[in-house]
Amino acid sequence: MEDMFMDASSKNQGVKVLVAGSILQLFLGIIYVWSSFVQHVDKHWADWDIKAIKNTSSYMLAFFVIGIIVCGRLIGKIGARIPVLLGGVLMSAGMFVTSMLGENTSEKSIWVTYGIIGGFGVGLAYNSITACAQKWFPQKRGLATGITVSAFGFGTAIFAPLVDTLVGKFELLVTFRILAVGFLAATLVLFSFIKLPPETSQAAAATSLQKQYTTGEMLKSPMFYLLPFSMMFLTLANFVINPQLKILAGGMDMGANFGTYTVMMTGFANAIGRIAVPSLGEKIGSAKAVLVIMAGTVAGSVLLCVNNPIVFVIAIALIVFCFGGSSGVYPVVTGTVFGVKNIGSNYGFVMIGFMIASLLIAPWVREHSQNTQFLIQAGFALAGMLLAVMLIKIENKIKAETA
Repeated sequence: MEDMFMDASSKNQGVKVLVAGSILQLFLGIIYVWSSFVQHVDKHWADWDIKAIKNTSSYMLAFFVIGIIVCGRLIGKIGARIPVLLGGVLMSAGMFVTSMLGENTSEKSIWVTYGIIGGFGVGLAYNSITACAQKWFPQKRGLATGITVSAFGFGTAIFAPLVDTLVGKFELLVTFRILAVGFLAATLVLFSFIKLPPETSQAAAATSLQKQYTTGEMLKSPMFYLLPFSMMFLTLANFVINPQLKILAGGMDMGANFGTYTVMMTGFANAIGRIAVPSLGEKIGSAKAVLVIMAGTVAGSVLLCVNNPIVFVIAIALIVFCFGGSSGVYPVVTGTVFGVKNIGSNYGFVMIGFMIASLLIAPWVREHSQNTQFLIQAGFALAGMLLAVMLIKIENKIKAETA
Protein backbone atom coordinates (compact mmCIF):
# COMPACT_ATOMS: atom_id res chain seq x y z
CA MET A 1 0.00 0.00 0.00
CA GLU A 2 2.92 2.33 0.55
CA ASP A 3 3.23 3.26 -3.13
CA MET A 4 -0.26 4.68 -3.09
CA PHE A 5 0.75 7.63 -0.89
CA MET A 6 3.21 10.47 -1.09
CA ASP A 7 4.65 9.87 2.38
CA ALA A 8 4.35 7.76 5.52
CA SER A 9 2.11 10.33 7.19
CA SER A 10 -0.44 10.09 4.37
CA LYS A 11 -0.22 6.30 4.44
CA ASN A 12 -0.96 6.20 8.18
CA GLN A 13 -3.90 8.58 7.84
CA GLY A 14 -5.37 6.50 5.03
CA VAL A 15 -5.15 3.37 7.17
CA LYS A 16 -6.83 5.21 10.06
CA VAL A 17 -9.69 6.17 7.76
CA LEU A 18 -10.09 2.55 6.67
CA VAL A 19 -10.02 1.16 10.22
CA ALA A 20 -12.25 3.77 11.85
CA GLY A 21 -14.57 3.84 8.86
CA SER A 22 -14.92 0.06 8.85
CA ILE A 23 -15.81 -0.05 12.55
CA LEU A 24 -18.43 2.64 12.05
CA GLN A 25 -19.81 0.83 9.01
CA LEU A 26 -20.23 -2.25 11.18
CA PHE A 27 -22.66 -0.31 13.37
CA LEU A 28 -24.34 1.38 10.41
CA GLY A 29 -25.13 -2.08 9.03
CA ILE A 30 -28.13 -2.20 11.40
CA ILE A 31 -30.06 -1.02 8.34
CA TYR A 32 -30.12 -4.61 7.04
CA VAL A 33 -31.31 -6.23 10.28
CA TRP A 34 -34.93 -5.13 10.08
CA SER A 35 -36.01 -8.71 9.31
CA SER A 36 -34.84 -9.61 12.84
CA PHE A 37 -37.08 -6.89 14.30
CA VAL A 38 -40.22 -7.61 12.24
CA GLN A 39 -41.65 -10.44 14.34
CA HIS A 40 -40.76 -8.71 17.63
CA VAL A 41 -42.41 -5.48 16.46
CA ASP A 42 -45.47 -7.42 15.27
CA LYS A 43 -45.77 -9.03 18.70
CA HIS A 44 -45.28 -5.77 20.64
CA TRP A 45 -47.69 -3.70 18.54
CA ALA A 46 -50.19 -6.48 17.87
CA ASP A 47 -52.71 -4.29 16.03
CA TRP A 48 -50.20 -3.16 13.40
CA ASP A 49 -50.42 -4.59 9.90
CA ILE A 50 -47.52 -6.99 9.21
CA LYS A 51 -47.13 -5.69 5.64
CA ALA A 52 -46.74 -2.15 6.95
CA ILE A 53 -44.15 -3.35 9.46
CA LYS A 54 -42.14 -5.01 6.68
CA ASN A 55 -42.28 -1.81 4.61
CA THR A 56 -40.33 0.05 7.32
CA SER A 57 -37.20 -1.30 5.67
CA SER A 58 -38.25 0.25 2.35
CA TYR A 59 -38.50 3.70 3.94
CA MET A 60 -35.19 3.23 5.72
CA LEU A 61 -33.44 2.22 2.50
CA ALA A 62 -35.06 5.03 0.52
CA PHE A 63 -33.96 7.69 2.99
CA PHE A 64 -30.59 5.98 3.21
CA VAL A 65 -30.20 7.00 -0.42
CA ILE A 66 -31.43 10.53 0.23
CA GLY A 67 -28.86 10.78 3.02
CA ILE A 68 -26.17 9.66 0.58
CA ILE A 69 -27.21 12.36 -1.93
CA VAL A 70 -27.26 15.09 0.73
CA CYS A 71 -23.89 13.93 2.08
CA GLY A 72 -22.39 14.15 -1.39
CA ARG A 73 -23.28 17.84 -1.51
CA LEU A 74 -22.01 18.45 2.03
CA ILE A 75 -18.61 16.80 1.76
CA GLY A 76 -17.23 19.38 -0.65
CA LYS A 77 -18.40 22.23 1.61
CA ILE A 78 -17.81 21.07 5.18
CA GLY A 79 -15.59 17.99 4.84
CA ALA A 80 -16.24 14.40 5.83
CA ARG A 81 -16.28 14.45 9.63
CA ILE A 82 -19.47 16.43 10.26
CA PRO A 83 -21.65 14.23 7.99
CA VAL A 84 -20.36 11.16 9.85
CA LEU A 85 -21.11 12.74 13.23
CA LEU A 86 -24.53 13.98 12.16
CA GLY A 87 -25.37 10.66 10.56
CA GLY A 88 -24.47 8.65 13.64
CA VAL A 89 -26.45 10.99 15.90
CA LEU A 90 -29.53 10.78 13.66
CA MET A 91 -29.36 7.00 13.43
CA SER A 92 -29.14 6.74 17.22
CA ALA A 93 -31.89 9.31 17.71
CA GLY A 94 -34.22 7.52 15.31
CA MET A 95 -33.77 4.26 17.17
CA PHE A 96 -34.14 5.89 20.58
CA VAL A 97 -37.34 7.73 19.59
CA THR A 98 -38.68 4.41 18.27
CA SER A 99 -38.32 3.06 21.79
CA MET A 100 -40.61 5.85 23.04
CA LEU A 101 -43.54 5.01 20.76
CA GLY A 102 -46.70 4.21 22.71
CA GLU A 103 -49.00 1.23 22.28
CA ASN A 104 -51.66 3.27 20.49
CA THR A 105 -49.43 4.84 17.85
CA SER A 106 -49.77 4.07 14.16
CA GLU A 107 -47.30 1.86 12.33
CA LYS A 108 -46.51 4.94 10.26
CA SER A 109 -44.73 6.32 13.32
CA ILE A 110 -42.00 3.70 13.04
CA TRP A 111 -41.67 4.52 9.35
CA VAL A 112 -40.64 8.02 10.47
CA THR A 113 -38.47 7.19 13.48
CA TYR A 114 -36.63 4.02 12.51
CA GLY A 115 -37.12 4.29 8.76
CA ILE A 116 -36.80 7.92 7.72
CA ILE A 117 -34.70 9.47 10.51
CA GLY A 118 -32.51 6.40 11.01
CA GLY A 119 -32.12 5.69 7.31
CA PHE A 120 -31.20 9.28 6.48
CA GLY A 121 -28.55 9.25 9.20
CA VAL A 122 -27.05 5.98 7.97
CA GLY A 123 -26.82 7.41 4.44
CA LEU A 124 -24.97 10.53 5.60
CA ALA A 125 -22.30 8.56 7.45
CA TYR A 126 -22.03 5.73 4.90
CA ASN A 127 -21.34 7.98 1.92
CA SER A 128 -18.77 10.06 3.75
CA ILE A 129 -16.80 6.97 4.79
CA THR A 130 -17.00 5.36 1.34
CA ALA A 131 -15.96 8.51 -0.52
CA CYS A 132 -12.99 9.00 1.81
CA ALA A 133 -11.81 5.42 1.28
CA GLN A 134 -11.78 5.81 -2.51
CA LYS A 135 -9.87 9.09 -2.38
CA TRP A 136 -7.18 7.85 0.03
CA PHE A 137 -6.52 4.76 -2.11
CA PRO A 138 -6.78 5.96 -5.74
CA GLN A 139 -4.86 2.97 -7.15
CA LYS A 140 -6.86 0.41 -5.18
CA ARG A 141 -10.31 1.94 -5.14
CA GLY A 142 -12.05 -1.42 -5.43
CA LEU A 143 -10.21 -2.94 -2.48
CA ALA A 144 -10.53 0.15 -0.27
CA THR A 145 -14.24 0.51 -1.02
CA GLY A 146 -14.74 -3.22 -0.50
CA ILE A 147 -13.11 -3.17 2.93
CA THR A 148 -15.27 -0.35 4.27
CA VAL A 149 -18.57 -1.51 2.82
CA SER A 150 -17.93 -5.16 3.76
CA ALA A 151 -18.07 -4.12 7.40
CA PHE A 152 -21.44 -2.52 6.65
CA GLY A 153 -22.73 -5.86 5.38
CA PHE A 154 -21.08 -7.91 8.12
CA GLY A 155 -23.03 -5.96 10.74
CA THR A 156 -25.98 -8.26 10.02
CA ALA A 157 -24.06 -11.31 11.25
CA ILE A 158 -23.45 -9.57 14.59
CA PHE A 159 -26.71 -7.74 15.16
CA ALA A 160 -29.16 -10.46 14.03
CA PRO A 161 -28.44 -12.75 17.01
CA LEU A 162 -27.80 -9.77 19.29
CA VAL A 163 -31.28 -8.37 18.62
CA ASP A 164 -32.91 -11.69 19.52
CA THR A 165 -30.78 -12.02 22.64
CA LEU A 166 -31.47 -8.49 23.85
CA VAL A 167 -35.20 -8.70 23.17
CA GLY A 168 -35.37 -12.02 25.02
CA LYS A 169 -33.59 -10.56 28.03
CA PHE A 170 -34.81 -6.96 28.18
CA GLU A 171 -37.82 -6.70 25.76
CA LEU A 172 -38.08 -4.78 22.51
CA LEU A 173 -38.17 -1.13 23.59
CA VAL A 174 -35.20 -1.48 25.92
CA THR A 175 -33.32 -3.19 23.10
CA PHE A 176 -33.85 -0.16 20.88
CA ARG A 177 -32.45 2.07 23.64
CA ILE A 178 -29.39 -0.10 24.26
CA LEU A 179 -28.54 -0.15 20.56
CA ALA A 180 -29.11 3.60 20.24
CA VAL A 181 -26.70 4.38 23.08
CA GLY A 182 -24.10 1.95 21.72
CA PHE A 183 -24.24 3.45 18.22
CA LEU A 184 -23.95 6.97 19.59
CA ALA A 185 -20.90 6.05 21.67
CA ALA A 186 -19.17 4.49 18.66
CA THR A 187 -19.87 7.58 16.57
CA LEU A 188 -18.50 10.00 19.16
CA VAL A 189 -15.31 7.98 19.57
CA LEU A 190 -14.53 7.41 15.88
CA PHE A 191 -15.97 10.20 13.71
CA SER A 192 -12.91 12.46 14.08
CA PHE A 193 -10.71 9.95 12.23
CA ILE A 194 -12.70 10.35 8.99
CA LYS A 195 -11.28 13.05 6.75
CA LEU A 196 -10.52 13.65 3.08
CA PRO A 197 -6.94 13.55 1.71
CA PRO A 198 -5.28 16.86 0.79
CA GLU A 199 -5.76 17.94 -2.82
CA THR A 200 -1.99 17.95 -3.32
CA SER A 201 -1.72 14.22 -2.64
CA GLN A 202 -1.28 11.49 -5.17
CA ALA A 203 -5.03 10.98 -5.02
CA ALA A 204 -5.51 14.26 -6.84
CA ALA A 205 -2.77 13.49 -9.35
CA ALA A 206 -4.39 10.17 -10.21
CA THR A 207 -7.46 11.96 -11.59
CA SER A 208 -5.58 14.20 -13.99
CA LEU A 209 -5.90 11.93 -17.04
CA GLN A 210 -9.66 11.60 -16.90
CA LYS A 211 -12.51 14.07 -17.15
CA GLN A 212 -13.93 14.71 -13.68
CA TYR A 213 -17.66 15.17 -14.13
CA THR A 214 -19.61 17.50 -11.92
CA THR A 215 -22.97 16.12 -10.84
CA GLY A 216 -24.73 18.40 -13.31
CA GLU A 217 -22.56 17.20 -16.17
CA MET A 218 -23.09 13.60 -15.16
CA LEU A 219 -26.88 13.95 -15.12
CA LYS A 220 -26.78 15.32 -18.66
CA SER A 221 -24.80 12.34 -19.92
CA PRO A 222 -26.73 9.40 -21.44
CA MET A 223 -24.14 7.10 -19.84
CA PHE A 224 -25.40 8.00 -16.39
CA TYR A 225 -28.79 6.34 -16.75
CA LEU A 226 -27.29 2.91 -17.26
CA LEU A 227 -25.99 3.00 -13.69
CA PRO A 228 -29.13 3.68 -11.60
CA PHE A 229 -31.35 1.52 -13.81
CA SER A 230 -28.96 -1.44 -13.72
CA MET A 231 -28.61 -1.00 -9.96
CA MET A 232 -32.40 -1.00 -9.64
CA PHE A 233 -32.69 -4.26 -11.58
CA LEU A 234 -29.91 -5.90 -9.57
CA THR A 235 -30.81 -4.89 -6.01
CA LEU A 236 -34.54 -5.58 -6.24
CA ALA A 237 -34.15 -9.27 -5.32
CA ASN A 238 -32.55 -8.45 -1.97
CA PHE A 239 -35.18 -5.83 -1.14
CA VAL A 240 -37.98 -8.29 -1.86
CA ILE A 241 -36.64 -11.03 0.41
CA ASN A 242 -34.85 -9.08 3.17
CA PRO A 243 -37.77 -7.85 5.33
CA GLN A 244 -39.50 -11.24 5.14
CA LEU A 245 -36.40 -13.41 5.40
CA LYS A 246 -37.19 -14.91 8.81
CA ILE A 247 -40.76 -15.57 7.71
CA LEU A 248 -39.57 -17.30 4.54
CA ALA A 249 -37.09 -19.33 6.58
CA GLY A 250 -39.89 -20.30 8.97
CA GLY A 251 -41.72 -21.86 6.06
CA MET A 252 -38.87 -24.35 5.70
CA ASP A 253 -39.94 -26.02 8.98
CA MET A 254 -36.35 -26.31 10.21
CA GLY A 255 -36.82 -25.15 13.80
CA ALA A 256 -37.14 -21.84 15.65
CA ASN A 257 -33.51 -20.78 15.20
CA PHE A 258 -33.27 -21.46 11.47
CA GLY A 259 -34.48 -17.95 10.62
CA THR A 260 -31.93 -16.27 12.90
CA TYR A 261 -29.10 -18.41 11.53
CA THR A 262 -30.19 -17.59 7.99
CA VAL A 263 -30.12 -13.85 8.73
CA MET A 264 -26.66 -14.25 10.27
CA MET A 265 -25.51 -16.10 7.17
CA THR A 266 -26.62 -13.18 5.00
CA GLY A 267 -24.28 -10.94 6.96
CA PHE A 268 -21.31 -13.10 6.01
CA ALA A 269 -22.47 -13.42 2.38
CA ASN A 270 -23.04 -9.67 2.16
CA ALA A 271 -19.63 -8.85 3.61
CA ILE A 272 -17.76 -11.34 1.44
CA GLY A 273 -19.49 -10.04 -1.68
CA ARG A 274 -18.50 -6.47 -0.87
CA ILE A 275 -14.81 -7.43 -0.91
CA ALA A 276 -14.78 -10.20 -3.49
CA VAL A 277 -16.74 -8.49 -6.26
CA PRO A 278 -14.79 -5.19 -6.41
CA SER A 279 -11.57 -7.23 -6.16
CA LEU A 280 -12.81 -9.30 -9.11
CA GLY A 281 -13.58 -6.03 -10.87
CA GLU A 282 -9.94 -4.94 -10.54
CA LYS A 283 -8.94 -8.07 -12.48
CA ILE A 284 -11.63 -8.33 -15.18
CA GLY A 285 -13.13 -4.83 -15.14
CA SER A 286 -15.80 -3.45 -12.81
CA ALA A 287 -18.56 -3.51 -15.42
CA LYS A 288 -17.85 -7.19 -16.16
CA ALA A 289 -18.11 -7.85 -12.44
CA VAL A 290 -21.57 -6.23 -12.54
CA LEU A 291 -22.56 -8.66 -15.30
CA VAL A 292 -21.37 -11.60 -13.17
CA ILE A 293 -23.48 -10.61 -10.15
CA MET A 294 -26.49 -9.90 -12.35
CA ALA A 295 -26.27 -13.49 -13.57
CA GLY A 296 -25.83 -14.72 -9.99
CA THR A 297 -28.97 -12.85 -8.93
CA VAL A 298 -30.96 -14.47 -11.73
CA ALA A 299 -29.74 -17.91 -10.66
CA GLY A 300 -30.43 -17.33 -6.96
CA SER A 301 -33.93 -16.00 -7.62
CA VAL A 302 -34.86 -19.02 -9.73
CA LEU A 303 -33.44 -21.41 -7.10
CA LEU A 304 -35.75 -19.90 -4.48
CA CYS A 305 -38.64 -21.57 -6.28
CA VAL A 306 -37.25 -24.95 -5.13
CA ASN A 307 -38.85 -25.84 -1.79
CA ASN A 308 -35.78 -27.28 -0.09
CA PRO A 309 -33.94 -25.90 2.98
CA ILE A 310 -30.44 -26.45 1.58
CA VAL A 311 -31.32 -24.92 -1.79
CA PHE A 312 -33.05 -22.07 0.07
CA VAL A 313 -29.89 -21.21 2.02
CA ILE A 314 -27.74 -21.43 -1.12
CA ALA A 315 -30.12 -19.21 -3.08
CA ILE A 316 -30.35 -16.59 -0.32
CA ALA A 317 -26.57 -16.58 0.12
CA LEU A 318 -26.08 -16.10 -3.63
CA ILE A 319 -28.56 -13.23 -3.86
CA VAL A 320 -27.14 -11.46 -0.82
CA PHE A 321 -23.55 -12.04 -1.99
CA CYS A 322 -24.41 -10.37 -5.31
CA PHE A 323 -26.25 -7.55 -3.55
CA GLY A 324 -23.25 -6.95 -1.29
CA GLY A 325 -21.01 -7.03 -4.34
CA SER A 326 -23.08 -4.30 -5.96
CA SER A 327 -22.39 -2.02 -2.98
CA GLY A 328 -18.67 -2.53 -3.46
CA VAL A 329 -18.45 -2.36 -7.24
CA TYR A 330 -20.92 0.38 -8.22
CA PRO A 331 -18.94 3.17 -6.52
CA VAL A 332 -15.92 1.98 -8.52
CA VAL A 333 -17.86 1.91 -11.79
CA THR A 334 -19.15 5.41 -11.05
CA GLY A 335 -15.60 6.62 -10.41
CA THR A 336 -14.32 4.92 -13.56
CA VAL A 337 -16.94 6.50 -15.80
CA PHE A 338 -17.32 9.92 -14.18
CA GLY A 339 -14.12 10.42 -12.17
CA VAL A 340 -13.48 10.32 -8.43
CA LYS A 341 -13.25 14.05 -7.69
CA ASN A 342 -17.01 14.37 -7.16
CA ILE A 343 -17.68 10.73 -6.32
CA GLY A 344 -19.56 11.53 -3.10
CA SER A 345 -22.21 13.57 -4.89
CA ASN A 346 -22.26 11.57 -8.12
CA TYR A 347 -22.68 8.19 -6.48
CA GLY A 348 -25.60 9.48 -4.46
CA PHE A 349 -27.56 10.08 -7.65
CA VAL A 350 -26.59 6.66 -8.99
CA MET A 351 -28.23 5.19 -5.90
CA ILE A 352 -31.59 6.61 -6.90
CA GLY A 353 -32.02 3.24 -8.60
CA PHE A 354 -31.47 1.60 -5.20
CA MET A 355 -34.17 3.82 -3.69
CA ILE A 356 -36.71 3.12 -6.43
CA ALA A 357 -36.19 -0.62 -6.07
CA SER A 358 -36.62 -0.57 -2.28
CA LEU A 359 -39.45 1.93 -1.91
CA LEU A 360 -41.57 1.47 -5.01
CA ILE A 361 -40.94 -1.85 -6.75
CA ALA A 362 -40.17 -4.26 -3.88
CA PRO A 363 -43.44 -3.62 -1.95
CA TRP A 364 -45.37 -4.25 -5.17
CA VAL A 365 -43.49 -7.50 -5.83
CA ARG A 366 -44.20 -8.71 -2.28
CA GLU A 367 -47.93 -8.49 -2.99
CA HIS A 368 -47.62 -11.58 -5.22
CA SER A 369 -47.33 -15.25 -4.27
CA GLN A 370 -43.87 -16.40 -3.22
CA ASN A 371 -42.79 -18.13 -6.42
CA THR A 372 -44.16 -15.28 -8.52
CA GLN A 373 -42.10 -12.85 -6.45
CA PHE A 374 -38.96 -14.84 -7.12
CA LEU A 375 -39.59 -15.06 -10.87
CA ILE A 376 -40.32 -11.32 -11.12
CA GLN A 377 -37.04 -10.43 -9.41
CA ALA A 378 -35.23 -12.89 -11.68
CA GLY A 379 -36.76 -11.16 -14.71
CA PHE A 380 -35.57 -7.76 -13.53
CA ALA A 381 -32.03 -9.04 -13.01
CA LEU A 382 -32.09 -10.65 -16.46
CA ALA A 383 -32.95 -7.27 -17.97
CA GLY A 384 -30.12 -5.76 -15.94
CA MET A 385 -27.66 -8.08 -17.67
CA LEU A 386 -28.35 -6.26 -20.95
CA LEU A 387 -27.49 -2.92 -19.32
CA ALA A 388 -24.33 -4.44 -17.85
CA VAL A 389 -23.17 -5.39 -21.35
CA MET A 390 -23.56 -1.75 -22.38
CA LEU A 391 -21.58 -0.64 -19.31
CA ILE A 392 -18.75 -2.99 -20.29
CA LYS A 393 -18.42 -1.27 -23.67
CA ILE A 394 -18.34 2.18 -22.05
CA GLU A 395 -15.78 1.15 -19.43
CA ASN A 396 -13.50 -0.40 -22.06
CA LYS A 397 -13.67 2.76 -24.17
CA ILE A 398 -12.78 5.02 -21.22
CA LYS A 399 -9.87 2.83 -20.17
CA ALA A 400 -8.51 2.89 -23.73
CA GLU A 401 -8.76 6.68 -23.86
CA THR A 402 -6.96 7.21 -20.51
CA ALA A 403 -4.31 4.51 -20.90
